[in-house]
Amino acid sequence: MTTRGVVRFWHDDEGWGVIDSEQTPGGCWAHFSVIDFDGFRALTAGQVVDLNWIQGDQDGYSHSASDIQLTTSP
Repeated sequence: MTTRGVVRFWHDDEGWGVIDSEQTPGGCWAHFSVIDFDGFRALTAGQVVDLNWIQGDQDGYSHSASDIQLTTSP
């Protein structure tokens, strides 16, 4: 499922964070490896992204990102 979300927090040193969206209540766990970007893949708190996600437990979150696209508009 594709949705637009906002990065809640991101740990550069660990390469993961959480994205909030209406379709992923409680937050969606995200890993740097699913960010569709060349170069250093990291996100910033407050950044708007488009993401595909799946249901499944990951570090206490019920949703996990399977693909993240960077966007420039809210």
